[in-house]
Amino acid sequence: APGKAARHKRHVGMAMRLDENNLSLPDLYTKLTASGLVTRLLELARDEDLGTGGHVGDLTCQVMMEPTQTTKALLRARADLVVAGLAVVPEAVKILAPGVVCDFKAKDGDHVHKGDTLIALSGSSHEVLTLERTILNTIGRLSGIATRTRTFLERISAEAGADCNAKLLDTRKTTPGLRVLEKYAVRCGGGFCHRLGLHDAVLVKDNHLAGLSPPEVAERVRVAIARAEELRSQGKEIKFFEVEVDDLEQFRALLTLEKGGIDFVLLDNMGPEKLKEAVKMRDAAGSHILLEASGGVNLDTIGGIARSGVDRISVGGLTHQAVNIDVGLDSA
Repeated sequence: APGKAARHKRHVGMAMRLDENNLSLPDLYTKLTASGLVTRLLELARDEDLGTGGHVGDLTCQVMMEPTQTTKALLRARADLVVAGLAVVPEAVKILAPGVVCDFKAKDGDHVHKGDTLIALSGSSHEVLTLERTILNTIGRLSGIATRTRTFLERISAEAGADCNAKLLDTRKTTPGLRVLEKYAVRCGGGFCHRLGLHDAVLVKDNHLAGLSPPEVAERVRVAIARAEELRSQGKEIKFFEVEVDDLEQFRALLTLEKGGIDFVLLDNMGPEKLKEAVKMRDAAGSHILLEASGGVNLDTIGGIARSGVDRISVGGLTHQAVNIDVGLDSA
């Protein structure tokens, strides 16, 4: 049966389609933000704090500070954390506080300790305070996700071995409006991006297949593969074609389909023993399908899931269960 070399070949074969996961963090951020979604988010943050279009401004600063007053401040970690969100700061400055100068002392993906300085800021006191809450909220939220992701990866390494090939992925269970940033944060923590949305990949889930027998599932998927290829021929990018199955009989039926149509099969809510059986079935069939475990994945279960031999583990809790990590702005 195929072993690690074959699994490596399957991973390499998907590399061109999963291009976000092959980019450096700066290049990934550029790609994820090219849509303008982060600009819109920061403009919304401005309007929340300063009134629509920022026209009202910070009333407290207007009555308490002279326009010429300047300050220096340090943005510091108030707990050990994996940094994420510094890439957002230059655009936040542009929108909220264009006169503020930032000197970055860390970079996204770094592990830092409580008290470490992430950014030294200088400029108008009014502008620094206007910028403060937006960047603290953003960096605290994203660093919480990155730190949680790193914790999951450390658990995989500790319980499944440092040579475990299973990749840790996020899901679409993200905060509305923050998806590209939260997926960026997962990458900062060492994880990988799943599909960005409904627009860039096919993921056939249980709701698409409700009420169908295993043979009917296979036939429906066969037709869907043909339609996906037709869309590709029309110029639409489909990064991958994935099918979720609830039981091994559905998976067995999918293995009868022509090779090459399905990139991934998501094994939903299956324990380690069933996952191991699915790996054996895949290998015995000589299939290049990558197997993804999802559902019921937490820090207590991920070690056994990783040891099962699956190629991918997707965890919604990387984002929807992450807790903001405290960062603060102190006078220099």
